[in-house]
Amino acid sequence: MKRAAKIFGYALLGIAVLLAALLTYVKTALPDTGPPPELTVQITPERVARGEYLANHVTVCMDCHSARDMSAFSGPMVAGTLGQGGELFDEKLGFPGKFYSRNITPAGLKDWTDGEIYRAITTGVSRDGHALFPIMPYPYYSRMDPEDIHCLIAYLRTLKPIDHAVPASEASFPFNFILNTIPAKASPSTRPNPQDALAYGGYLANAAGCKECHTQAENGQILEEKAFSGGRNFQLPTGVLYSANITPDVETGIGKWTKEAFIARFKAYADSSYHAPKVTGFQTIMPWTMYGGMSDQDLGSIYVYLKSLKPARNAVKVFVPGT
Repeated sequence: MKRAAKIFGYALLGIAVLLAALLTYVKTALPDTGPPPELTVQITPERVARGEYLANHVTVCMDCHSARDMSAFSGPMVAGTLGQGGELFDEKLGFPGKFYSRNITPAGLKDWTDGEIYRAITTGVSRDGHALFPIMPYPYYSRMDPEDIHCLIAYLRTLKPIDHAVPASEASFPFNFILNTIPAKASPSTRPNPQDALAYGGYLANAAGCKECHTQAENGQILEEKAFSGGRNFQLPTGVLYSANITPDVETGIGKWTKEAFIARFKAYADSSYHAPKVTGFQTIMPWTMYGGMSDQDLGSIYVYLKSLKPARNAVKVFVPGT
């Protein structure tokens, strides 16, 4: 009996040692995406213009890295905060910890090399090697054309510097270990010819992260079999938001939408006469005013891509008010 107890004790000790070794490896050796590339981005007017367009209307970097007025519909950007960071994603919103968007103006990136910025955008690894929380959809950015990432870097270098200190992010246990396993090496693609609406629409939809928000998820992982069919929930101060079904299902998706109606839906928020109304009930995190700045051609290409998807029947009640 004593011998059996001793063997059991040794077995437990061995398991504990192995677990400690595994956790130490995950915490100290990961993420492992390689060093930042040796990169110097030449800042040209063309790159800055393309980067500004992407950051504000496609990848919408400025959506999270600026202050948003969530008392107004769609949370429009607060003037004078472009790129200063500081938006908090915490447990109240369903996140496993406290995560702050970083200051990406030249004041916040002054010590970063272009290669370090490139690595952060495309692999989710910060300057000091720690893993970034994928509220920044770097798994999608990793598939973009490197030239488009260079354009983003060029644009960020031209922003007005804002001295705005941002607290350090902190993941809760056990996610502080899991987080280190998420970053992966980039798998870049070549930007399709814009004249190929289907291919270019797919490229833009990836860069905009449409699938990430419009797909249900479990434990933070989207369910590929339900891609684009909506229903992912987002906890907001006024209630729970559920993303819409954007597959071409006729009854529950965008199957009845024309291209013109799809484009007009976005452009309504880009009209100079539009002013976001204050909200006390229904609210959305969809940055309509930012996506509304996309060109008609680009919005049309995304429509063509979405219409090519397999229709998925999923009736979504978009918003459930809080008590």
